[in-house]
Amino acid sequence: MSTLARARCTLGAHPSALDTALATAVLVCMLAGSFVDPHGPEGVSWELRSPDALSLALMAVGAAALAFRRREPLAVLAVTGCASVVESVTGEPRAPVVMCAVVALFTVAASADRTTTWRVGLLTMTVLTGAAMLAGPLPWYAQENLAVFAWTGIGATAGDAVRSHRAFVQAIRDRAEKAERTREEEARRRVAEERLRIARDLHDVVAHHIALVNVQAGVASHVMDKRPDQAKEALAHVRRASRSALDELRATVGLLRQSGDPEAPTEPAPGLARLGELVGTFHHAGLNVEVARADQGIELPAAVDLAAYRIIQEALTNVRKHAGERAKAEVSVVRVGPNIEVTVLDDGTGAGDGAPADGGGHGLLGMRERVTAVHGTLTTGPRYGGGFRVHAILPVRSRTDAADAVEDLV
Repeated sequence: MSTLARARCTLGAHPSALDTALATAVLVCMLAGSFVDPHGPEGVSWELRSPDALSLALMAVGAAALAFRRREPLAVLAVTGCASVVESVTGEPRAPVVMCAVVALFTVAASADRTTTWRVGLLTMTVLTGAAMLAGPLPWYAQENLAVFAWTGIGATAGDAVRSHRAFVQAIRDRAEKAERTREEEARRRVAEERLRIARDLHDVVAHHIALVNVQAGVASHVMDKRPDQAKEALAHVRRASRSALDELRATVGLLRQSGDPEAPTEPAPGLARLGELVGTFHHAGLNVEVARADQGIELPAAVDLAAYRIIQEALTNVRKHAGERAKAEVSVVRVGPNIEVTVLDDGTGAGDGAPADGGGHGLLGMRERVTAVHGTLTTGPRYGGGFRVHAILPVRSRTDAADAVEDLV
């Protein structure tokens, strides 16, 4: 860091020292200017003349007042303005005491609002220029009088420009900070949503397949001694269910990988195209499931397709876990207007609440979050006469409908 840069940092950290240094510099300039004789026989000339005592006192008072310009800018302007008026009326030749008033006016304009700057600036220019023109020893049209008007105007204008620049820089900083906070909040929100989505996927996979594994393992254990063939078949179902669980877990966990990581999963997310395979796993687990579909030929968005599949998977898992051994389930997928409706019914005699008896399950919550994510509605509750009902309405618009809408517009 250069010597000048270190000096700026030091003075910036100590504003009082900066003001004192400025006051000293202004005093030196005024003393130097007091030796200039603007009315010499050959024009402006340098002479070793001594200013009168009153001019020296006014310069000292004005410079001393500038040391407090940040604390009381209006009071400092009043003191320096009075000193300048006195010098304009009595000084011959004049000492440049008005320099103090110009610096004070600059400080007021840089720290106050624009309305205050206009009022104070016009008042200062009028008083100083009027006093110099009307009560001073020089003719009203003298260059020194016009210089007072010009320099006070320059001080007010420069101060207002500095204030505007500071406000502009501060506005840019505020917008940058706000944008940074917004980006951080958006990043946190997306991370939270992604965490919830992955948690839902893991819950659906684990709850479904582990429930099937548990059932088939129980069957194998029960018939192992008396019916080994049936036990082998049950163990084969356990193997297939566990393999499916591992595959889906691998695909779900693969979402956490970076795009450049090797062996990233490429298989698509499950949808209603795999509904038959899903129902088959429950058939093997001993659950009687009937399926009715009236959605052929409809191409669903990926999010809606996955949500419908997961809702059916979770609802059937709850039926298998809580509806009783002899429960039957009915699944219907129907296109109704701009929506697709998914309904899962059962006639079970178990807890009938779609959740574990201890209330610790997250199945219904996960289904509701999935439906809300695609702007749909979910209705769940016990059926009259026994059993449980899950009904989801998912908004969807097929490509055929979109093409028809475009043709209607044309």
